[in-house]
Amino acid sequence: MMTSPVGRMYATALTLFTFFVAWALVAAKPWPANGPASADPRLLALQAREIKVRRESIQTRRLVQQRWDIYRARLAKRNQRIAAAAAAPPPVRIVTAPATTVTRTS
Repeated sequence: MMTSPVGRMYATALTLFTFFVAWALVAAKPWPANGPASADPRLLALQAREIKVRRESIQTRRLVQQRWDIYRARLAKRNQRIAAAAAAPPPVRIVTAPATTVTRTS
């Protein structure tokens, strides 16, 4: 087989194919780098901060919603008072007062 040029070509092609497949496997690193990975303290701190910020955002959202509810209720009452005041005519008052000047003839 190695004496024929076609056999040498197939052997060379198979060798190159095997070489590149092995190279791709080594480059892909399908195994862990150094055993069981210990957790990065920066990553743990970041996750704790994320949990804290989410909790604070939920509390803030609830507080803002409560304040908006109070504001809307007060605004509705104020608008009702304004509408009632605008709809009712002002009360008419008749005042009988004495004249402020006295005219005497001489």
